[in-house]
Amino acid sequence: MALPALSSSGVKFRRVLAHFPQELSLAFAYGSGVFRQAGASAGPGENNMLDFVFAVDDSVTWHMMNLLKNRSHYSFLKVFGPKQITSVQSYGAGIYYNTLVPCNGRMIKYGVISTDTLIDDLLHWKTLYVAGRLQKPVKILTQNENSKLQAALVSNLKSAVTAAFLMLPESFSEEDLYMQIAGLSYSGDFRMVIGEDRSKVQNIVKPNVPHFQKLYSNILQDCPQVVYKHHLGRLEIDKSPEGQFTQLMALPRTLQQKITSLVDPPGKNRDVEEILLQVAYDPDCGFVVHQGISGIVRSSSIVQSAKTILTAGFVATITC
Repeated sequence: MALPALSSSGVKFRRVLAHFPQELSLAFAYGSGVFRQAGASAGPGENNMLDFVFAVDDSVTWHMMNLLKNRSHYSFLKVFGPKQITSVQSYGAGIYYNTLVPCNGRMIKYGVISTDTLIDDLLHWKTLYVAGRLQKPVKILTQNENSKLQAALVSNLKSAVTAAFLMLPESFSEEDLYMQIAGLSYSGDFRMVIGEDRSKVQNIVKPNVPHFQKLYSNILQDCPQVVYKHHLGRLEIDKSPEGQFTQLMALPRTLQQKITSLVDPPGKNRDVEEILLQVAYDPDCGFVVHQGISGIVRSSSIVQSAKTILTAGFVATITC
């Protein structure tokens, strides 16, 4: 099962792709230049920057080819060559951004991430940086037949649903679920304080509920732990300790580790399963999960933003 590609011609986005080396395992466009957000005009902003992520199997080779085609896109780091650019890329969230790039009459920014790093983030939420973007509607422009990547994309969506369930009450609306999911990758992100609109999550979800439904409806219908009343837009989940333990055990590895470090006193070294069972019985289970997610996002966003000062400058740092 591949990530659903959202309907629209996408011609203007694919024209942008034509300017870049074509060895891409995945390319997608995201953000307010693609999907309308509340408080904005009726459609995707024609003046908004277009945001892209390119996943590549060989980062050094891709940057080498891109430097030949688009050397002006890079900061001063271009003088050090593709190996050093790839080395910088590996820090933080493992993505290298070129920003404020004029292309086809629009300003764009694009991030380059290795396919292996992307798969690791999708499966284990090591940074929740690109995985978090892929929990919200995106416009898939190209995707190859990499079965590991396709499986990881779906796994990321299922993990987002599981984490959201743990932070929601027994009964809630579909919109509540999508608000919780959309907010996962903003938890603990310092840019939400100094750069981003703090009502951003609500602005993303409200105009785009049909897009979220396209991403998540099959997962919700197949999930044995939820009663999905699609016609009413309501959901009910199992909030028993047993139900919560099952969900905690299904969380990505990095989040389980964060939760364990929050709950287990230093030196005790208890089994992860034992700790998660304790959390399942805790009335503050949802808060503990939220704190774990915040810990992942906080550390990755700080390192990534510090790195972006090198690759794009300070103004771009709070928008990447």
